[in-house]
Amino acid sequence: MNKKMTLKELAFKLNLSISTVSKALNGSSEISTETKNRVKELATISNYFPNSFAQGLKSSKTNTLGIIVPDILPNFFSMVLDGIEEKATELGYKVIICISKESVEKEKQAIEMLIRSQVDGILISPSRETQATKQIEHLNFPGKFDIPLVMFDRILNEIEADKIFIDDKLEAELATLELLNSGCSRIVYISGITKTSVSENRNKGYRNALSKYNLEDKCLELEVNSTQYPFKDLKRLLIKEKIDGILTSDELTTVLTARQLLNLGFKIPEEVSLIGFTNGIMGETFLPSISTIDQKAREQGEMAVHTIADRIDGKLSLERLEFIIQADIIHRESTRRTSLSRFI
Repeated sequence: MNKKMTLKELAFKLNLSISTVSKALNGSSEISTETKNRVKELATISNYFPNSFAQGLKSSKTNTLGIIVPDILPNFFSMVLDGIEEKATELGYKVIICISKESVEKEKQAIEMLIRSQVDGILISPSRETQATKQIEHLNFPGKFDIPLVMFDRILNEIEADKIFIDDKLEAELATLELLNSGCSRIVYISGITKTSVSENRNKGYRNALSKYNLEDKCLELEVNSTQYPFKDLKRLLIKEKIDGILTSDELTTVLTARQLLNLGFKIPEEVSLIGFTNGIMGETFLPSISTIDQKAREQGEMAVHTIADRIDGKLSLERLEFIIQADIIHRESTRRTSLSRFI
């Protein structure tokens, strides 16, 4: 384990008192902005952490794993956590679950807390803000303390870690091709998780499928959020652009879109076919039931635990691994039948 700089050494390098450096790191109003910036910059470069943080450095195996997810309300992450907990228990690990709420700062705090808690490894699906801003320095912290990191679902190629995910681009392309093969001619991609790696890759897959039908100039996109669905924008697309097929980024967006379609008087799938990512209970029980891309959430969680357990036990090579799990398209009542489709 690398030697970490102390507060005393940091103060000496800056030619400041220990008290001044401590106050600067804590954001005290007594210290000028210029001095605080100097202190924080050197602290980051020198890999300095407060004593309370350093005291948490693990000295032996604790059989504890730290888990960080952006949210637990989406069914996908709930199912991933279920798979993680079950496999962790089977392998003799306890888990500490943290929720970043899509925030870089909360994610950073969670990582620091987990290191202080002496976890043996950390499993993480990065927050939307982390991916959008590329503020990723904190994701290198575990490695500096010999704590392995495994990413699942949302991936950052810049970070050295084992990674578990589906091929979002390919699965979105296949789903869009299913819509095209079923007779849809005007398809829109609707995302409720913009600025994430998964949504960007799903968008690329959607575009790839349209290009195979020489429909590159027909690409349409709509951004939504769970609190204010752009009802008028959807209505405009349906009427002006004559939308007859929709691919959505996640389960909540899929269900919200289906509700808006029905409110507008459109029949599913006779007038508009709909398919979305995540095979969850909301889509399955909605009327009509929603066709979906099953991301194998539980399997991702189980594979993530298996991988980090093997990494902790030194069973893996130094080279970081990538496991791509094959997803399935499950057709229900929201898509038209084709000879290639599998219906449940």
